[in-house]
Order: sequence, then C-alpha cells, then structure tokens
Amino acid sequence: MPAFPDFSSNHYPYFSRRSAVYARRGMVATSQPLAAQAGLEVLQRGGNAIDAAIAAAAALTVVEPTANGIGGDAFALVWHGGKLHGLNASGPAPQSMSADKLTRAGLKEMPKYGALPVTVPGTPSAWAAMARRFGKLALTDSMAGAITLAREGFPVSPMVAHAWQVAQQNFRREFKEPHFQPWFDTFCIDGQAPQAGQLWRSAGHAATLQAIAEDGAESFYRGALADKIAAFLQQAGGYMQASDLAAFQPEWVDPIGVNYRGYDVWEIPPNGHGMVALMALNLLKAYDFSERDTLTTYHRQIEAIKLAYADGLAHIADPAHMKVTVEQLLSDAYADERRKLIGPRATLPVAGDPSRGGTVYLCTADAEGNMVSFIQSNYMGFGSGLVVPGTGIALHNRGNNFTLEAGHPNVLAPGKRPYHTIIPGFMTRNGQAVGPFGVMGGFMQPQGHVQMVMNTVDFGLNPQAALDAPRWEWEKGNKVSIEHTTAEHLFRGLGGLGHEVAWSGNQLGFGRGQIIWRNDEGVLCGGTEPRTDGCVAAW
Repeated sequence: MPAFPDFSSNHYPYFSRRSAVYARRGMVATSQPLAAQAGLEVLQRGGNAIDAAIAAAAALTVVEPTANGIGGDAFALVWHGGKLHGLNASGPAPQSMSADKLTRAGLKEMPKYGALPVTVPGTPSAWAAMARRFGKLALTDSMAGAITLAREGFPVSPMVAHAWQVAQQNFRREFKEPHFQPWFDTFCIDGQAPQAGQLWRSAGHAATLQAIAEDGAESFYRGALADKIAAFLQQAGGYMQASDLAAFQPEWVDPIGVNYRGYDVWEIPPNGHGMVALMALNLLKAYDFSERDTLTTYHRQIEAIKLAYADGLAHIADPAHMKVTVEQLLSDAYADERRKLIGPRATLPVAGDPSRGGTVYLCTADAEGNMVSFIQSNYMGFGSGLVVPGTGIALHNRGNNFTLEAGHPNVLAPGKRPYHTIIPGFMTRNGQAVGPFGVMGGFMQPQGHVQMVMNTVDFGLNPQAALDAPRWEWEKGNKVSIEHTTAEHLFRGLGGLGHEVAWSGNQLGFGRGQIIWRNDEGVLCGGTEPRTDGCVAAW
C-alpha cells in the first residue's frame, strides 16, 4: 500500500467552518469520529441513546486513551421517561489508606503518578448500571464495536496522536521504576507513541472489554480482573485491596440545578464540581448581557468564576464530609451577597461562608426522546501512568485531588471519594429536555459550562458556533489565559482592569465540548469541538 503524500495532520493554515448538524432519528457527538460511529451503529441496530452512550464511551477508551480508560471514573445525566437521572460512578480511596499514613511517610501533598493517587475506578460500573436500568441491548451488543477496534486496531487521529506523543515524552522523563514499564509496553509501538494514521491495537484491552461486557463488570470488581488490579497496585506501593473493589457500587443521585433566564441548568452534585458552574451562573443571572465580545461581559464572567471556584475549592468534597450544604451554596441570598464583590477591577478570590445564610465527554439522543450527557476520565491524560499488565487497564489518578491538610473537607480518608473535576451538563425548560452539553478539561470544565450556557441563552449561538467561539480560562489569582482567536481589544482591556492575561495557542487547554439540543418537534441539532478530532454522527 503506498504511503500518504507528505503532509502534517495537525497543520491547518486556512480558515475552516463546521455547520451545526441536524437529524431526527438519533445523534452521537464525541471527540473522536470512530467512537461517534460506534454509538450511531448501536442506534441503527435498535439500541437507544443509553446504549449508544455506552458504545461510544467504551470505544473512546480505545481510540482516545490519552484522556480516558477502563480504569477511570465516570458521571452521567440521563433523560429517560420524562425525568433527569444522575449517576455518580467515582470511586473512593482504599480503606487502608489515610492522610496520616502518607504524611508520616514524608509526603506533603498527594502525588500525581504511581499507585498512591489511584482510587477505585468507576467507569465499568457506570456502563453496567446504565445498561441495566435504561438500556435496550446487552453490553455484549453495545460494546462490540469497541472490542473490535481494540482487537483489530484503528488509525490514530491527529489530536490524539499529538497528546499521545506529549505524554510519552513526559513519561520517559518522569518514570524510572519498573511498575511503569507496562504503560510503554501497552501504548508504544516499537518504543514510540503512534503517529497520526498509524494503526494501534491492544489484545489485552479487547479481552478486558469482552469480560466486562459478558458479566456486567463483575470480574472487574469481584473476580479475576479485580485480583489483578489489587495485586499490581500493591506491588507498585499502593494500598488497594480486592475488598475495596468488591465493595464499590455506583450511586444514582438527584441532579442539582439553577434557573438561568428561564432555562434550568443541571449538574451532578458533589463530590463533582459542577456546582462551581451553577454558583457562577447564579452570580451572572442578575446582569444583562446584550453582547458577547465586550470587555464588561468577559470581566464579569471571569470574576464570577473566580468567586465560585473559591467556594468550590474550600467546600466541595465527598458529600458525607462537607461542612456546608448544596442548598446554602446555591441560594439566591448567598449569590446576592457574593455578587457585591464583583467590582470594576479584577480582585483576588476569597472563599465565603454560606453557612451564614477535572477527560472525554460525549452526548447522545434518540428518536424516543432519551438523551445522555456522559463524561469519563483518567485525569491528567493517561492518569497515574500505571497499566495493569496484559489487560489494557490504564489506572486513573483521581486521588491527586485530595488534600493532606488536616480538617479540610477534602482531606484524604479511608473509603472517601475525592473532589472531582469531571462534570456532565444538561438543560431543560419548563420541565422538558433541551439537551446535553459538556466541556471536558480538568478545572476548565465549569468555566466551559458557563461559557456554553451563556453562548446559547444570552447570545443566541447555535451549538456549533457556541463551541467555535473563543474561550478564556481563569487559572489562579488574577491569571487568565485567553485563546489566541480572541479580539485584541479584549485582551488589552482585561489587562487594564487588573487581570493578568496571557495569550495561549494550546488547543487542548481550553477544553473539548459537545452539544445536542432538541426542539419541540423532536428535531436534533448538534455541534462538536473544533479544537480536537470531534464528530457528530447522525441519522
């Protein structure tokens, strides 16, 4: 077979435009075309939006391992039967692990890599729970496409290849211990990360997906795979026991929301930080925004996010350990008090006291009215850097979000879930589904949610335009990154208000989103992320 002509898969010197996608019978929006196609094929074989979400999610562990894997966590918002359901499939710290043990060992903070930040992975349990409660197909049917991709291989897409190569360079510098070698054995070809268009396959990954599909993830939590995971983590210096995996169950939860100009915006409750987006929207709803690209709009958005994050980082944790309630943080009275801190210039964010008054994202929809907002992640790209030998299970590092500070609501403790950055979003109006949306990308996610909601509700942008629009990201203090496509007068104007702004050309740094909206006639309209290999598959 002849080689491709000599070109770069990540060089696009000329303007390109995507149109919003319309369809009636079904839609799957993901960050990778083959995963979107896997979901669409399930819809066309008689599955529903839930089956399609499982198909796309399982496929993404294969075709975008740079952001998620079998050994990660997941959250979902599922519209089914005229009601929105929430699923929290994030796992806890091992029962034998504590902040005291780590601090006595000399640690001052949670590490990024290795066995210590690995909490119980929840992703396989999410697939099984969704299929049992709402799916029409068996997991062996919905996951068949992902299994084939892993077994037979697939040509790596451009942005995934870029992220893969960056990870390999980083891991070669960081990882010297032998327990990191399985990552290189699994994810490198002849010692190198794959290039765009190069075929990558993993027989171990395929076998693990097959096992999960056949027994509904029982082997992952209470069988041979669980034993392999626990044994490997103990050899790597971790605390995970097979009993930690066996005890885990995902949790169906009631979504939390706020009303923003007639639209109800929904998120998963803590330990996820979707509440940061809701708190920011609560602050912003008191202002009138007539234009998107003005200095006042940017300034108020950034200041609202800073205040919401100050509260989120101070108060959000495993809900059993929080010292304030969701209701207190989302109350209009608290928002009114906090809004007084938004002035004409940038300010340093400080947490308030409401007790006085974190990836791949996908969304699906079907002709029956079902819709799914789904997100799963290994965190920090490939996660902990640990891969259970021969299984394709790349283990996440969500425990890195714990603090070791005694008395903090988010301090590491046995059996406790960490503060979590992955958040699916959903909008309804007058009790009817508008649709799922999300923007993956660590601590960018609530900021992306706020920008997507405002692009839609305040500024009337269609799903594709809402995702195309330039983004900003507050980092810390008064530091803000501005996407290079932002108008220069906004960049300079924000600097004049005291924001420490910096241009950024990092495409992956501003999150990667998907949106599907439904109208009263059941017509679907979707948009996909232009900053990555995104795709809307529809029929």
